[in-house]
Amino acid sequence: MTPTSAPTRFFYGWAIVGAAFAVTLLGFGSAYTFSAFLTPLEQEFGASRGEVSLVFSLAGFLYFALGIISGPLADRYGARTMAVLGMLLVGAGLVFAGLARTIMEVYVAYGLGVGIGVGCAYVPAVGAVQRWFVRRRGFASGLAVSGIGLGTLVMPPLAAWLIDLIGWRHAYITLGLAAALLGIAMSWLLVNDPRDKGLGPDGDPLTAAAASSARSGSTVGEAVRSRQFIGLYAASLACAFGVFVPFVHLVPYALDLGIAPTSAVLLLGMIGVGSTAGRFFLGGLADRMGRHASLVAMHAGIALSLIIWALAGSFWTLALFAFLFGVFYGGWVAIIPSVATDYFGGRHIGGILGVLYTSVAFGTLIGPSAAGFAFDISHSYRVPILASIAVSFVAAALAFWVAKPARPQSQAS
Repeated sequence: MTPTSAPTRFFYGWAIVGAAFAVTLLGFGSAYTFSAFLTPLEQEFGASRGEVSLVFSLAGFLYFALGIISGPLADRYGARTMAVLGMLLVGAGLVFAGLARTIMEVYVAYGLGVGIGVGCAYVPAVGAVQRWFVRRRGFASGLAVSGIGLGTLVMPPLAAWLIDLIGWRHAYITLGLAAALLGIAMSWLLVNDPRDKGLGPDGDPLTAAAASSARSGSTVGEAVRSRQFIGLYAASLACAFGVFVPFVHLVPYALDLGIAPTSAVLLLGMIGVGSTAGRFFLGGLADRMGRHASLVAMHAGIALSLIIWALAGSFWTLALFAFLFGVFYGGWVAIIPSVATDYFGGRHIGGILGVLYTSVAFGTLIGPSAAGFAFDISHSYRVPILASIAVSFVAAALAFWVAKPARPQSQAS
């Protein structure tokens, strides 16, 4: 009997996952190199830690807040267009940060360039993945955003190595050119909808039922008025106040303890290792265990890991914190788009995720910079760490309050 080609046919959805993986790796990896540049920027411009931290907070605010614009644009014009534009802006922002002559120019170049660039690319790329999968949506989403984890693992040490080798200015320029060239090439693979390839989600045949399902889902207005959205938004807002503090302040915290700079930067790499593992494994596990319950567990895990940071006094305890924090942070990032798609369907998921991620934007804007200014006042990270623990437990409680999807996940589109 001659075998059919269907079982071995490559499902293009995995190319979408690969493209989103590359976009998140290069975009967020470039953004999270900032901790390696913090001390050189302090020394170059004579700025305080709080002032320099505000650069990252501004970028973080923009790359989550702009999803409210880029998501609906991607729903209408395609994820490819938005991602290409975004990666071009990321590269330009890094290059011009390397040419900056004042801290204000760094705000404009890095804060606006990287912030707007990631904001244009992230939600469209992740939103496209959601439409291509149903049964394995959590796993596919986890693979896509594991690019953030791998970027956190490899990009800060790469940046530190480049800074030592060629100086911080040329390091920014080199990273910017690489991000633009590679990011644009990979963004070209993105396709918004499996119907454009004559397929249903998960590679199933495009039956009339599958086509109808793919067109279903809440509008943005319907979604944002729902109890589920309000709960998700509040939980993400609370979580984001604390979850981005380590990305800016863990390396300076370690340096203040007397840990060598090369070892301190490795702590960000440990977050990357944990984050990659969390995204890769926990997204798929959530498909089997329940994505809503898994989201609650991620918030609680973030809070518990931050307690380790509060008690840490050596490199190895900080490394343990960084790995566990990365696992639960990565799981949170992997699961939340799938949970939102379970609740509201895939038709307008780009716009819905864009609104949802504004919650993360406000937390990112306030959390790291507030931690920096708190350090400037007290010369201690005790208060910021304790505050991060508290808001993470609040996020877990809010996520628990959100009702489970009214329809089975297998029917969500």
